[in-house]
Amino acid sequence: MEESLIRDFLFWIELTSVGTFVRESPSLLAYPTVLFMHTIGLGFLVGANAVVDLRLLGFAKGVSLKPLGRLFRVMWFGFWINAISGVLLLMADASTKLINPIFYIKLGFIGLAMVCLWLIDRKVFRNDGFNDDA
Repeated sequence: MEESLIRDFLFWIELTSVGTFVRESPSLLAYPTVLFMHTIGLGFLVGANAVVDLRLLGFAKGVSLKPLGRLFRVMWFGFWINAISGVLLLMADASTKLINPIFYIKLGFIGLAMVCLWLIDRKVFRNDGFNDDA
């Protein structure tokens, strides 16, 4: 009985006007744009993160670390683009995505990555004893 209710709920999510629009509309503003925005958000997030991480690992020591702290705004912007577009993509295919255990592993890794992002921002860039010699 419980499994049936869950499956019905997942189908209901897909059948909402938003889920149906993203999945079935021939408009370029539907699935293609949402997927494109998901890719753009990932590019902002991963690109800015790679710059900060490579600098923290010791590459480009001539580049001051302190100004790179501003890239966290870019990373959070990319994260929110991904979060919103990801929810839209999920609504288009909830009955298959939300029963797949790999999807939950992916969400777990995203959660861990966001904790790492927050810790780096807090411990490296918002620390009063900041040392730019890293």
